[in-house]
Amino acid sequence: MQPLDIISVNIWQIAISLCNLVILFLIMKKFLFKPVKEMIAKREQAVEAELEEARKEKELAMEEKAHWDEKMENAKIEADGIIKNAVSKADKRSSVIIGTAKERADEIISQAKHEAELQQKAAEEGIRKEIIDLSSVLTGK
Repeated sequence: MQPLDIISVNIWQIAISLCNLVILFLIMKKFLFKPVKEMIAKREQAVEAELEEARKEKELAMEEKAHWDEKMENAKIEADGIIKNAVSKADKRSSVIIGTAKERADEIISQAKHEAELQQKAAEEGIRKEIIDLSSVLTGK
């Protein structure tokens, strides 16, 4: 039988390939792994810093929201007070106007009654004069 040269194992070639692999690994570790790890660490720190800033901004926004909610509630309370005050002033004003109108109506009614009484007395006086004139004319005839 002939030995197969294709399937033969060469220890020196395997050792040299392993040494090349180790040297290549060390070179890559020196020039690639450390810078990549540093870059990843920097990115992680940047992301953490951004997350922390976002948390702070969210807290600030929540505080501002609470502050404005409180202001809105106070504004609603103040608006309700203003409306109640305006309604009470309007009620008082309407009471005054109604009272003034009633007084004016009473004055007009009493004045009309007084004028009616004066007219009635004038009419009675006129009738008396006519009766006197008529009776003097009748007595004269």
